[in-house]
Amino acid sequence: MNLKILIAALGLAACGPALAADPPVAPTATPVKHPTLKSCNKEATAKQLSGKQREQFVRDCTAGKTKATPPPAASH
Repeated sequence: MNLKILIAALGLAACGPALAADPPVAPTATPVKHPTLKSCNKEATAKQLSGKQREQFVRDCTAGKTKATPPPAASH
């Protein structure tokens, strides 16, 4: 009987780190396809583009054909 308890305790001790590990991070509901998409959209809005011109600008911007304004750096 004591041997069974000892084996069970050793088994739990060996599995402890695996049980305490952080669960994997779930993907977000709306993944960002391009890291610059947000800045490209902001720049298109600032330039007051709409319709086909806006679509083309955002496409070119996310493809790297135009320069998006980088987000302001946080100052300490």
